[in-house]
Amino acid sequence: MQIDKQQILDLLRSTGDTNKADQADQQLPDQVDTERDSGLLSNLGIDVNDLLSKLPGGLGDKLGGMGDKFGL
Repeated sequence: MQIDKQQILDLLRSTGDTNKADQADQQLPDQVDTERDSGLLSNLGIDVNDLLSKLPGGLGDKLGGMGDKFGL
């Protein structure tokens, strides 16, 4: 799934994790592919499933909690 880097940064900052947001800003591409960039996200301590569920209109909402069954 493609996610705009700015959405990730906004989410991290909204939770008070400014250090992690600064790291993500330096290391992540402008368009984050959750599969391709899973290693980078993991190194930053970002869980992809958690990220997707917290984003506005995230897959967690759309799939009714079934995202885990599809590996999302």
